[in-house]
Amino acid sequence: MITLLMLAAGCRKDPVTGTVPVPEDGYFTLEDVSRLLGSVPIGKEQVGEVHDAVSSSAQNGYDDEYLMKDVFASPGAGIGDAGESKAGRGYAKPLRDLLREAVIGTKAGGGNEDFLDALAESDVQIYWPFSESWDGEQMPVVTFDPGDFSETNWGYTPSGEKVLVDEKMAAERPVWVVSRNADAEYTSLEMLRRQDPSWGQGGGDLLVGSKGGSDLTTLVLRSFKASRQYDSWFAGASEFFVKVGSVEDFTASTEPELRIYQPLVTDFMIVVRRSQVKEVLPFNAILISEWTEGLQNCAFMIIEDDGGTRTSWKASATVKYNSKSYGIEIDLPLNQRDDIVWRGLFARDFIEKYSGESIKLGDVDLVLELI
Repeated sequence: MITLLMLAAGCRKDPVTGTVPVPEDGYFTLEDVSRLLGSVPIGKEQVGEVHDAVSSSAQNGYDDEYLMKDVFASPGAGIGDAGESKAGRGYAKPLRDLLREAVIGTKAGGGNEDFLDALAESDVQIYWPFSESWDGEQMPVVTFDPGDFSETNWGYTPSGEKVLVDEKMAAERPVWVVSRNADAEYTSLEMLRRQDPSWGQGGGDLLVGSKGGSDLTTLVLRSFKASRQYDSWFAGASEFFVKVGSVEDFTASTEPELRIYQPLVTDFMIVVRRSQVKEVLPFNAILISEWTEGLQNCAFMIIEDDGGTRTSWKASATVKYNSKSYGIEIDLPLNQRDDIVWRGLFARDFIEKYSGESIKLGDVDLVLELI
């Protein structure tokens, strides 16, 4: 992955002048990329391509985002498409062709080709908040994530006019934000469902693979609602990670058997887009597939990912054998800068009491159910 260094670019003129701002040293900032996008003659076909990609990413459980690596390698493909565009069609002139013509045509030599190669291998993306409201006609304002948690920044209209961009504008007209991707490396809950039918269909029937037995129950996350976003709107959606540590299928009948049990950690990502804040999102995600009578509680944590040094929360799930309780240590991973939305132990009697009802945990509301 290419590191984006905050260095001065070779050209700093506005797009309206017609000068394509390509850094001469091969390194670039998000502002450089936004100025490049603002300088090329984007038309309805290219906007449609970006809309295809961000819509596909959203359908795959990610944010409204289009990776630069897909811009160059798989036009119209969203995150999770495995390099194939869901648009099902080619583009007469994809966005990558406009970028190549603008960059290679500005100066002879290989330096600018190196710039395009670096851009195609980077974690840079086009983020299009509220893309679902696009009318199919209006052209985008192009801006970039300033990276300082501010709520406004400068951007360029298709005519080259420099305007102040905020979230209100993004909700009312198309705005492309050049930013860095934070979630493509993770498997979304939607992608997990497609890989394993036991995850069920969101809001529909739950398919549970169980070993059978009347004392086996399954803990399910029925729905999830976030009451706020954790980052600046330029940074996109909030990526919540739900982590559950437990001992599944606990059926020990002797003390030596207690020592062979290893805790199981369920860990998946829920992306809450800006337009989904305060909206109840159905999930039907399995947290513990086989919760037996011997399991007294589980470790539960929700974080909003912000990166940093990897660490963990050490908790203890409790199992009961021969009228005695035993603790089994569990490490739930998190990063140093992550926002901890909630963490603690869920006792079985608590879950049974509130099964199927909304539970407020900090800034999120969950519906858990034992079935």
